[in-house]
Order: sequence, then C-alpha cells, then structure tokens
Amino acid sequence: MMTQQHAIGSGFGVRSTTSDVLTGIDLTGKLALVTGGYSGLGLETTRALAGAGAHVVVPARRRSTAVEALGGIEGVEVAEMDLADLDSVRAFAEEFLASGRAIDILINNAGIMAAPETRVGPGWEAQFAINHLGHYALTNRLWPAVARGGARVVSVSSNGHQLSDIHWDDPHFERHAYDKWQAYGQAKTANALFALHLDALGRNTGVRAFSVHPGTIATQLGRHMSPEELAELSETIEASPTNVGWKAPEEGAATQVWAATSPRLTGMGGVYCEDCDIAEPASEQTELGSGVSAWATDPERAARLWALSAELTGVDAVTG
Repeated sequence: MMTQQHAIGSGFGVRSTTSDVLTGIDLTGKLALVTGGYSGLGLETTRALAGAGAHVVVPARRRSTAVEALGGIEGVEVAEMDLADLDSVRAFAEEFLASGRAIDILINNAGIMAAPETRVGPGWEAQFAINHLGHYALTNRLWPAVARGGARVVSVSSNGHQLSDIHWDDPHFERHAYDKWQAYGQAKTANALFALHLDALGRNTGVRAFSVHPGTIATQLGRHMSPEELAELSETIEASPTNVGWKAPEEGAATQVWAATSPRLTGMGGVYCEDCDIAEPASEQTELGSGVSAWATDPERAARLWALSAELTGVDAVTG
C-alpha cells in the first residue's frame, strides 16, 4: 500500500537541524553510503551520520579533495567514483560488493544545478545523466548490498522539480534548444520518480525509498551561475508565497537525515519530503515553492522513467 503524500506531524520543521532529528538515534553498526558526501549538504550529512555512530562510505569524483574535507571525522571511508562515467560506477560497486558488506542507508545526494550544456557518456545531457542516471545505475549495481541491509534509500530532489516534467520525447535536448533550468527541473523530477518506483519494487525485500527537498541553502551547487543569475534566483524564491527563507547547511541536510533514520517512517516509503516531514501536494502552477507537483508523484511516470533508465544504462538489478 502506498504511503499518503501528506504531512504526518513529525514534530520537526523548517529550522530543525541534523542534531535535532538524530536525537536519541544510535546508528552504531550501521553502514551508510552518501554520494557527494564531502561538500555542502553531503558533508553535513556525512558528519551527522558518523556522529550518530554510522560507518559512512563516501564515493567521490575528487578523491583527494574528499579525503581532505573529511579529515578528522571518525568512521568515514572514501572511495573513487564518477557518476558521469558508468564504468566508474560499475567499478566502485563491484569493489564494494566484494567486501561482502550490507548497506543500511543509501543517500543519493550528489548533483549539479543549472549547468551549461554539457554532454557525458554517449552524449547524454549532464544534469539528467549525473543527477539521475548515475544514481540509478549505482543503486542497481549495489542492489545485493542494499537488499541485504533492507536499506533506506534517499534521493535528494529539490523543489526545482516544479520547473519541469520529464521531456519524454527529448530527455537529452538533442532536438530542442537546451534550457538549463528545464534540464535541472527534469533531473529533479527524475530523482523523485526514481524513489517512487524503487520503493514499489523494493518494499517486499524491506527496502524503502524517499525523495527530499532540502530547502534553499547557499552551497557550491550554484557554482555554474553568475552573480546576476544567483540574485535573480534569490528574488524568485523569496517572492514565492510559500517561501520559508534560507537555511543553514545543518538545517538543509536535516530532511535527508530524517528520511534516512526516522522511526516515524517505518513501514512507509515512496513519498517526497521537505522540512523534515512528508510534503503536501503542491498547487498547480507552483514554481520553487512548497509541496510536490503531481507529475513527480505519478506511479505510471515513475515506471516509465525506470524503463527508460534501464534501457539507457543497460542495468536493472532491482526488477531482476
């Protein structure tokens, strides 16, 4: 049975921090894997999970940078992996599986935003490829360990999903002019739909999946944007009638940590969360505001995206 896309009264909110949501939770003996877990919200997530006792594996494109950023945090392991390169994803997953370890928490956190038109792999649009297809392939490659651990899988989406449904006829902008915000919106919608279908496929093995909107946080995610573009984006966000203001990193990371660990979510899954609770459906025409758009919670779209992702990447271990 699907979880209702409505708030459950978690007791947390906009200003809750990672420390708040982890109060009383002991992750000793648990293994968490956090992509992009060495900068921005990923770093806060790694720090929080390790602080609660988890052993955290951080696959990183810039391994030396990750080692430096995570220095001094006990219980963290860094490995090399590039989400834009499916051979790299496969190599990392094979090495991890060879260790025989189970995964209790998988947080697909890494991503890029509003990037200039860039092609990776066989010519894929980079935001869709890195934010979605790389994580789709990683989760499938790691599936034996994910299933063994009955893991919580968290897909970091964004209210940017409200900017675009999936461009089903041209997901890589090969026939239409590239629009970096449409591409970003599509990738974030894909993150939500991925969690929705993964939860439907995995719940019988004890795997549950969630997508989350962290909030608006000043991180390096905006590195591809000019100061003028950042100012314009800030104005758009602040003009939203549902704007809750900017969050500190430890507040922004709280929702993904909550989704990964909260006992309140036991037996639930497949939903989009924000502000440390399950989000309400967004009203039509909402852009960069609260709630989740209907196209990001549609099971038929989710199944269609899964099939497309399997075709593109050549891997579908979850369906078998």
